[in-house]
Amino acid sequence: MAKKLVIKVTAGADAPERCSQAFTVAAVAAASGVEVSLWLTGESSWFALPGRAAEFELPHAAPLPDLLDSVLAAGRITLCTQCAARREITEQDVIEGVRIAGAQVFVQEALADGTQALVY
Repeated sequence: MAKKLVIKVTAGADAPERCSQAFTVAAVAAASGVEVSLWLTGESSWFALPGRAAEFELPHAAPLPDLLDSVLAAGRITLCTQCAARREITEQDVIEGVRIAGAQVFVQEALADGTQALVY
């Protein structure tokens, strides 16, 4: 098993099942002791803002705020720099613990030894 899991989620409310799957996998991996780095890109960028995860609904899925909290407690969440800029989201706007970083950091994390990268 990989020592680290890097997950990039590109979907938000526009593709709820794909979005929920990414957050679920990240939360389960973090709870299992895997080092998790979850990247919010595209429409999932909005979930870096306080209260936005609570607006997300998907029947028979774990509540997104709970999954987000689980990943934040045991892993790292990063908001894509360009995605944040396109949505006029700044570091002052995001949930405590969420960082903003760009493609160079994503590539560095994804290509590190012992890392498995997934994109949803």
